[in-house]
Amino acid sequence: HGSTYGGNPLGCAVAIAALEVIKEENLVERSATLGEKFRQALRKIDSPLIQTVRGRGLLNALVIDETKSNKTAWQICLLLKSRGLLAKPTHQNIIRLAPTLNITEEELMEGVKIIENSLYDIVKMKDEDIPGYLEDLKLQ
Repeated sequence: HGSTYGGNPLGCAVAIAALEVIKEENLVERSATLGEKFRQALRKIDSPLIQTVRGRGLLNALVIDETKSNKTAWQICLLLKSRGLLAKPTHQNIIRLAPTLNITEEELMEGVKIIENSLYDIVKMKDEDIPGYLEDLKLQ
């Protein structure tokens, strides 16, 4: 995939409209403000699984310390998905969190609670009890 908007006049018009929305809705400023609140809330989660919280704006990541548990970032993402929160495991031990730019603060904090509860619960779970885990193994 080379470009979302490239290659034709319609694509250019869509790109201009997208930039106008970003400007009119102050999405850059919102992202910076909400992102800082998001990282602060994530850093308050008391879990040995979290090695580091990092990010910029609303694009954030949890670095998972896999030495503290036998659970992987992928397994945590499966549990999060089963609870209504989509996250992407990357580089083996990193969970990418990228909420939409128009998310409300209330929705963001609801997501933090889902993450906190999932990190607490997963250390007590057997692998086969993680929703989707056995199905994923069959696909590999």
